[in-house]
Amino acid sequence: MTYDWSKFVKRVSIKSDRETIYSSWATQQGLESWFLRVAAFTNAEGIPRGSADMVQMNDTYRWLWFGYGDDTVEYGTILEANGKDRFRFTFSGGCIVTIRIIQEQNEMLCELTQENIPLTEEGRVYYHIGCMKGWTFYLANLKSILEGGIDLRNKNEKLADVINA
Repeated sequence: MTYDWSKFVKRVSIKSDRETIYSSWATQQGLESWFLRVAAFTNAEGIPRGSADMVQMNDTYRWLWFGYGDDTVEYGTILEANGKDRFRFTFSGGCIVTIRIIQEQNEMLCELTQENIPLTEEGRVYYHIGCMKGWTFYLANLKSILEGGIDLRNKNEKLADVINA
């Protein structure tokens, strides 16, 4: 068997409804509740979106994380936002992340696929292993927030080398 370093898939079951899970990805306030310190979106005309506005295809973003300074910033573009169960965006290293919200075995699942990972040593280390580690934590935090309201993120940027940042 040959391992495919160009992509990975992570799935988590969440006791919530499809609309709540989707808005957790597709709004500033949703993303900031479980994932980011700042999730600023601008529409295709250059107008900032409101914190509760659903983002749309071709919106751009600027993301900042808890546990990191303002010099750790991610810029990208929303590639797809269907308003119910599919959300897709550009991400670090030229990667593409696709979120699908699906029902399986009478449970809601949030499925994340990161693909287009560069097939280089840097791609394998940072964008495959590193991002997989990060997404595993953040998907667990999404589940924690939606099911119980407990935020597991490290919010102290002076505290380094922890699994929750």
